[in-house]
Formats: sequence, structure tokens, C-alpha cells
Amino acid sequence: MMAKEREEILSDVKKVLIKIGTGVLSGKEGLDLNIIEQLVDEIAQLTKEGYQIVVVTSGAIASGMHRMGLSGKLKSMPEKQAAAAIGQGRLMRVYSNAFGRHGLAVAQMLLTTSDLTDRKRFLNVRNTLSTLVEWGVIPIINENDTVAVDEIKFGDNDNLAAMMANIIEAHLFINLTNTKGLYDRNPVGAKKARLIPLVKEITGEIEAAATAEADPVGMGGMKSKVMAAKKVTAFGIPFIIAHGKTKGILRDIFAGKNTGTLFLPEAEHMKSRKYWIAFTLRSRGKLILDDGAKRAIINQGKSLLPSGIVKVEGDFHEGDPVTCVDMDGTPLAKGLVNYSSSDVDKIKGLKTSRIKQILGSNPYDEVIHRDNMAVSKEG
Repeated sequence: MMAKEREEILSDVKKVLIKIGTGVLSGKEGLDLNIIEQLVDEIAQLTKEGYQIVVVTSGAIASGMHRMGLSGKLKSMPEKQAAAAIGQGRLMRVYSNAFGRHGLAVAQMLLTTSDLTDRKRFLNVRNTLSTLVEWGVIPIINENDTVAVDEIKFGDNDNLAAMMANIIEAHLFINLTNTKGLYDRNPVGAKKARLIPLVKEITGEIEAAATAEADPVGMGGMKSKVMAAKKVTAFGIPFIIAHGKTKGILRDIFAGKNTGTLFLPEAEHMKSRKYWIAFTLRSRGKLILDDGAKRAIINQGKSLLPSGIVKVEGDFHEGDPVTCVDMDGTPLAKGLVNYSSSDVDKIKGLKTSRIKQILGSNPYDEVIHRDNMAVSKEG
């Protein structure tokens, strides 16, 4: 059964996003050069076989720390940024040399969330990646740690990689880490921990099995990998967590071997724009909806009208992403608003026909149009 599911997924795969974590890349020299060469050899072989590969890499901070003789965990943001600035050049040089031996060129892309939350820049990133892939170049993407602060950080490279999978519309996401996959409990110190080979749906139980603990030089633990899986499977992309230090790991995955944990994609998945709204944009406020508006959005596929809004929270402008919740605070949807928070506050609970009377103009009947709304769970 398991092999059949992998076989079906792999039969349609051409574009692959491979995320390589700090736990895989780091070694005694800051970077584990043997592992990098091993993985690059496998990626180069896949490229020769016609696969289009995009790499999201960690390792800049670990490389910089080694260069400066630092150990343990860096505490402050400036320290992490400085270590990243020192390590990023070396990281790219290592990749460039390793791929160069196979006659392959690499391209560096350093990103922050502001590059992806602006729709125009999002599309620019997509077009650049598309050109690089067409040219047979291997894009190597990392967060721009040198300038990233909390407001513009992805949080970790698992989150960044999930967004990139959406941008390139990947057919498969492989997350290489320093464990064999997702276990039913934290395998560190637990003798009875069992590897979960297949996840058909990411339930609360699956999320609870994932721990948040990370490497001393890494950012994301297993929890961030499961959250990344949740995002990419919602877009219809299968997701595999596997052990990156295992020799031949990529070859085994593409041979359909039952290695790591496979998360199956959702059958009903979001279109790219709605995915961008749901998972890339950071919410600027909150609209509390009555039960009628909740039913209209969840069950009837309707837009949000002012009559269904009970309360407005936050300070937002026209075009900002805003979360819609029910009276209990349960998230229902996220969408781009047609009115500012102050204007929504004036027209909440009113019929559409009264918008012009209250605001002096009526550019939109809807507070959030259905086309600009990503619904959490449709009925």
C-alpha cells in the first residue's frame, strides 16, 4: 500500500524543493563538507535525470560561528545576524564548488518576508526562480538573516521553504533533517518512540507528537516541520521528512523506498493566490462575525458584507490582510479588506445600501470579496 502511494506521487514529479536543515549541514568545521558533497552529488544526478531542483538551505549562522570560534547558542539578534553575514559567503562558496564539479551553476537568493508579502515582489521572485530553473541553474535560497528582524523574519527556514514551494508550485517538498522522520513522541530519551511512515491528515494528535526543540545552531524543531507540511499539503504538494545524513537518501526517496515520513497532499487544495493570502501574509487585524456571516462564508461560498460584522479589532488599511473569526474566536478565514478599520467600524452591522450614506461613497459592497478570501475550512 505504502509503496503504491509513493509510486503514484513520484510518477508526476518534475519540480522539487529540497530543504536542508542546520542539523544536516553542521559538523566539526562548522559545515559538514562531506555531507554537502554527498547531497550535491545526488542533486546533480537528479538534475541530469530531468528533475528541476530548488534548494532552501540553512547553515550560514553555523558556518559563521565556526569561523569566529563561537560555541553554544547565540543569544542576541545582532550576534546571529553577524554570524550569518560571516558564514553566508562561505556557505555559497562550498555549494558553488560542489555543484561546479558537475558543471552546474548556482544562484544565491536571500529573502525576508517583506519580499513575499508584497504581491509585486512575490511575483518578481517567482519569475526570477522560473528563469533560473529554465536555464538549468540551481537556486539556493536562504533567509536574509543579516537584515531580518522579528517583523520580517520567516521564523525558521521550514516556513521559508513552505512559502517557496508555493511560489515555484513544486510537485514535491523534501525536508532533510537530522532525524529519520516524525515519531509518535520525542525519540530523544524515549525507547518506545515509533516512526510514523505515512500521514494522511495533519490532526491535533499529529501536531502534538511534534516537539519544538531545535538544534543549538538551528531555529526550527519538528513542530516547525509539521507546520510546514500543513502549509504545503494545503496547496496540494506532498511533503517528506527524511534523514539528510543518510547516504543515498535522495536516491532512495526517488526510488519510492519507504524512508522517512510522507505527508499526503490534501485532495481539495488552495489556488496559489488564496494560499498566498492564507499562509504568506501576516494578519493586521480581526473581524468578529455573527452566525449568519459565518454560515454564508463557510457553507455558501459568499463574500463578507458589513451586516455580518459584530466587532472590529486592530488598526488596518484598505488592502491589508485581516482574520475573520466567529463569536467564540475560532478563525474562519483570512482576506484582503476593501475598507480601513475605522471605516469598517462605522459600517459594521449595516446593510450594503447604507455604506454610501455613512462613508460618503460606496466603492465596494463587500468588506472582503470572496476572490480575496482564504477560508479555513469550507463546509
